[in-house]
Amino acid sequence: MFPERFSNLPAYAFPRLRALLDHLKPGGPVMHMTIGEPKHAFPDWVAEVIAENAAEFIKYPTNEGTPELLQAISAWIERRYGIAVPPEQVMALNGTREGLYNAAMALCPETKNGKQPIILTPNPFYQVYSVAAASVGAEARFVPATEASGHLPDFAALEPEILDRVAIAYVCSPANPQGAVASETYWRDLIALAEKHDFKVFADECYSEIYRKTPPPGALQVANEMGADPERVLIFHSLSKRSNLAGLRSGFVAGGPESIRRIRQLRNYSGAPLPLPLQRAAEKVWADETHVEENRRLYAEKFDIADDILGDVPGYTSPQAGFFLWLPVEDGERAAVKLWTETGVRVLPGAYLSRDAEGYNPGKGFIRVALVAPKDEVREALTKLRACIYG
Repeated sequence: MFPERFSNLPAYAFPRLRALLDHLKPGGPVMHMTIGEPKHAFPDWVAEVIAENAAEFIKYPTNEGTPELLQAISAWIERRYGIAVPPEQVMALNGTREGLYNAAMALCPETKNGKQPIILTPNPFYQVYSVAAASVGAEARFVPATEASGHLPDFAALEPEILDRVAIAYVCSPANPQGAVASETYWRDLIALAEKHDFKVFADECYSEIYRKTPPPGALQVANEMGADPERVLIFHSLSKRSNLAGLRSGFVAGGPESIRRIRQLRNYSGAPLPLPLQRAAEKVWADETHVEENRRLYAEKFDIADDILGDVPGYTSPQAGFFLWLPVEDGERAAVKLWTETGVRVLPGAYLSRDAEGYNPGKGFIRVALVAPKDEVREALTKLRACIYG
């Protein structure tokens, strides 16, 4: 016997990509531009901190995070957003994917206004959102995030009877894959909608520190300024992109005291806390901005390269933040196969990041390109891409 609730999940994006491309011969030196795995250097001293604290691998780590790590995160939130979030309202995560999933497990009610709850997600989206909905018995509602809506979901366009069933709305800003940034006005409107219909906003802000000019506003910052219900918004952050430390698995969730209490309680039974030597390193990384500024500078150079090579392509949008390009094509799968077989450049079809909903898949006419490689390789790959796909 097996559960049916996961039976309709499509193949995950990267196994699906391997099935599409791996049996085909690449048309040149392989250039990987598929996965958002940072390649810039992380601070040299990270390894030293881990080594200095290696004896703590013998200990069971604190579930919610060490007091020192929680204080470091709390201080970072105040520096970044100008709001005071006490350490008791923060929980360290073993990567934000874990938190984005388990927060739904801890906070989604069994029913909403006597009916099956709905979890809203942008479309395209980070796939853990929909699996979280399936796990808690909620209906996942995929809301298009297209050029027409500024590449962010327009939840306010949903019918009131739908909104009254909503328990959680996931929003990624800066958006993966489009690079769109939710403005302060967007957050205000969404939080007001959540207040009116009594649902929570899960703000996935993992790309918040990779921006070109202006720091993206934070959802918790805006909620605080509005005087919204303290339990209304939870934010999720990570060192993976900010600090090029995807393998450290250090992230956090912050929000209202009751929400964090419930998330921590579930973590006591089912969580996978970060090993103590890694928590010690994370304390130092959250406290340092020098390497983050250098990281932004390197990405800015690659954005400029992309604008120079692709700027006159019809439909090209220069991303505000993050490190992906969301490029329009006739068909994402055909474009990925053509690029691979003719140039060796490997990209991800946009449909692998979205779902068919209301008769169409909003990712079908796009490819996602990750600008994580060194800039010379990015320039070469984008030049090949331009010639192969756009002429």
